[in-house]
Amino acid sequence: MFSKASQHIVDFVFDDAVADVFPDMIRRSVPGYETVIPITGLIAAQHVRPGGRIYDLGCSLGATTLAVLKQLNDIPCDIIAVDNAPAMIARARELVTDTRVEFLEADVLDLEMENASIVLLNYVLQFISVDDRLTLLNKIQRSLLPDGRLILSEKICFEEREIQSYYDALHLQYKRANGYSELEISQKRSALENVMIVDSVDVHLARFEEAGFSHADVWFRCLNWASFLVSP
Repeated sequence: MFSKASQHIVDFVFDDAVADVFPDMIRRSVPGYETVIPITGLIAAQHVRPGGRIYDLGCSLGATTLAVLKQLNDIPCDIIAVDNAPAMIARARELVTDTRVEFLEADVLDLEMENASIVLLNYVLQFISVDDRLTLLNKIQRSLLPDGRLILSEKICFEEREIQSYYDALHLQYKRANGYSELEISQKRSALENVMIVDSVDVHLARFEEAGFSHADVWFRCLNWASFLVSP
């Protein structure tokens, strides 16, 4: 979608154009994505009892929900998959027809959550206002059952300029290796720079602690992307 030159690159939005190319775009842009999603399903399944509740926040087209369903087999549960983008929710409802899943078009900041075995937050927090991130994590922490878990994945940044530059360069090379042109890379960067604000691992860990979580681990990292497993 960024293959043609444009004089005006508007901020990135999850509209119909993005929904059309989203699976291909995220696989070519996010190192480790094809490992993170199925293992997220595997981890989630270890914490869901029959009748349990799962929240997939910022579910996009439902890839993480599908990964969880695959691991749960026929275990009865409720999965509440939430996204504020109408195009994403509409397409997700077509792709995921399991009756255990309820898709909601809503802002995750406004969502009421309770009795959660698992909360999934993959590649979402980076698009939420920095001022609202702690509020959301507080809400998630209060909603989790004592043996529940938050699974969160994000792009990360680094405190040291040299390390940041090194991983930025590697990420660019990753995109080139996956067939993105310099024009596509440049225009996508321009579209994202005002809407995608990333944090360091240390900032994430400190925020988890401030939100009241008892423990957090980095369970996966590939280049400048990381996934966390967080206990209430």
